[in-house]
Amino acid sequence: MSDPLSEVIALLQPRAVFSKVISGAGRWGVRYSDFGQPSFSAVLEGSCRLAVDGQRAVMLEAGDFVLLPATPGFTLSGFDPVKPERIDPKIAPAPTGEVRHGTRGGRPDARLLGGYFVFDAPDAALMVSLLPALVHVRGVERLSVLVRLVGEESNEQKAGRDLVLTRLVEVMLIEALRSTSGDDAPPGLLRGLADARLAPAIRHMHGQLSRSWTMAELAKTAALSRSTFFERFTRTVGLPPMEYLLALRMAVARDLLRRHDLGIAEVAARVGYGSASTFSTAFSRHVGQPPSHYARAG
Repeated sequence: MSDPLSEVIALLQPRAVFSKVISGAGRWGVRYSDFGQPSFSAVLEGSCRLAVDGQRAVMLEAGDFVLLPATPGFTLSGFDPVKPERIDPKIAPAPTGEVRHGTRGGRPDARLLGGYFVFDAPDAALMVSLLPALVHVRGVERLSVLVRLVGEESNEQKAGRDLVLTRLVEVMLIEALRSTSGDDAPPGLLRGLADARLAPAIRHMHGQLSRSWTMAELAKTAALSRSTFFERFTRTVGLPPMEYLLALRMAVARDLLRRHDLGIAEVAARVGYGSASTFSTAFSRHVGQPPSHYARAG
């Protein structure tokens, strides 16, 4: 059976990691403007407050891990009221050492290893929309180890660095996301996979993408009526079933066209279209250009 979460992470194509150590002491706070790229942090010692736009503020403590798949604006601070220092990560120069906020010198009240990376997928926004806006994990030692490994690898120039970082980030993403899956997850892929009725349908879509699925067939795999399946899938995943299937097909088709030397007919067959012309029409409508042009540009 297919693993949808692993496939979505692979389609996002994470790469190019940058990391830094951040610490704060006394009265301190820093306000980062919207960044748009995925970011992460692990609390190495102490505690602090994180307020992400559109989310409830969370208290972070040693051993906590945070992932922001699209990194909106956020404020990181101590617990005393303070006017935060404003930083635009898109234009701020990359620091070469530990960044200290608040009182200089001495033991910090909080120390974090934070970083960001990029998704190479051209349709990353749609895939990211299936993930939680904020992932906060507490007490998972494996994540702390992975973050430390990412920090060490990103700050050294060893042979094979880029490949090692890519694999570490992929594992870190999967570990973080599966640590937050469950009925209390926000609408998206994780919540869909936690639904005992919907999970088989999602896995069938991913595992048999070449099949010409109908709504009735997908509802049958979930042992639900068509109307109940449609309502439950849309509410739980955040997209209607056939829209999710189309998005998945187009993401896989783009990946095949960019990274593999395949003809249009073979790509069409692999993503569930009976003819190259039908696939070309759907691809052009979804992407904005014919698959042949997209393949040449890639």
